[in-house]
Amino acid sequence: MVKAYYFTMFAYGCLCLSDPNTSKRNQHLLWNLFIGELPDWWYKFLCSKQRKNIDTELYKVDDKTIVGTKLLYFRRRITMVKESRLDQLLFSFVQEIQAFHYTISSLDHIWDVLFPSQDDKWHHLRIVKYMESYMFVDISGNAGGLEFPKPEEVRPSYGFERTQPDLWPELIIAALAWLKRLRKDWIANSKRVQLEFPLDLRQGIVPHSLIRSSFPEYYRLDVSLGQGKTQKIIDLVENGYLRRSEHTEPKSLTANEYFAYCKIAYIAARREDETVDENLSGRELYRLFADGRDDGLLQIDGDSSEEFSTWIDHTHPLREVGGHPWEIKRGGNTTHINLAVYRPPYSQDGRYAIELSGEFLGRMAETLHMLHAIHEAGLPISITNPEAVRKRLLAQDFIGIIPANESYHRANQRFRKDQDVFEVMYYKDLGRYKRRVTPFITWEPLPLLLPIDR
Repeated sequence: MVKAYYFTMFAYGCLCLSDPNTSKRNQHLLWNLFIGELPDWWYKFLCSKQRKNIDTELYKVDDKTIVGTKLLYFRRRITMVKESRLDQLLFSFVQEIQAFHYTISSLDHIWDVLFPSQDDKWHHLRIVKYMESYMFVDISGNAGGLEFPKPEEVRPSYGFERTQPDLWPELIIAALAWLKRLRKDWIANSKRVQLEFPLDLRQGIVPHSLIRSSFPEYYRLDVSLGQGKTQKIIDLVENGYLRRSEHTEPKSLTANEYFAYCKIAYIAARREDETVDENLSGRELYRLFADGRDDGLLQIDGDSSEEFSTWIDHTHPLREVGGHPWEIKRGGNTTHINLAVYRPPYSQDGRYAIELSGEFLGRMAETLHMLHAIHEAGLPISITNPEAVRKRLLAQDFIGIIPANESYHRANQRFRKDQDVFEVMYYKDLGRYKRRVTPFITWEPLPLLLPIDR
């Protein structure tokens, strides 16, 4: 009798919901009456049928789309998907999300929703409210971003030119169903997120030493540099040599003396695909390898310490702004090498600080070759964050694990500076070493979405 009751109610409801004479309000009421937490046997019965026999087609009357139905499976829950306009779905979601706590960043209100879709694929949806406008971002997938500034207006978010609007309806419907689950039992469903959210969509850190020991083919900075230079640089850091002003700050400097530094650096860090003519002057090599936007450095008197001083202090008439005079090896925003000169903030006697910087993995070995050569030439020199350099040489830093949907570009900047992350990889890159490495990964906490009335 119980089974007959459920079957009768389900059949009657489907007929009414697909009837063009049934108002949308009554369709909604009918659905809420007969659907919800169906018993196990009913769910199993539906899932045993072929999907094509369960879906119903959309149809049109007077050129208007009438509500069509499609059954999606949410483990033990069945959700009705009605053909709705995207703005209506977003409006419903905005109303529903108000029942949950948000975090704030400046004036933004932010909700992070982690949820599974009907095929048990997990998603991460971020909703950001600024003033009266909402932005939806598919963090873990390919749907892109949408702006919902007001009812009946939906547009791709700035920076998401490849937004795919056709992917959003099912995404929003699945997220809505998850919000309803959270309101019923936020602890049990939040626990499910913690247990089931895929590791390849999470962010964490793992000791570099473990990766170095597990992957014989993994790039090693110390091997690239060589044992002798590696130990020399470690010693310079450990004995504080690179922190003492008498070893890092020249009392005077000219442009030509700076270009002499550059020549030593170019020769020491010569790559296999580069030709460095040692017969050229430092100035000529700088023209060949530097960024080219020198802010007037090449125009001042190369032998005048006074002109270099006024140029550094931005009082020289030939001093320009907006260039990259210290970018001695060209590259992108994070892939170039700098040899910067600046006034030490504590100095009162007109001294200079001269410092190498090239933290990107693909340029770090070049940078350290430069450091070693300049030091061996007896010239004052330092390097950005020398303690971190030592950690990287000894594999005492950490490798960042980034979500599969994130780009490598600037990915290490997703981590706090105190986490000492300079290199990143995807979880899938662990390959057959996952079982060995996973217990050592420290994962970033997953956000909890808390109902206000919990």
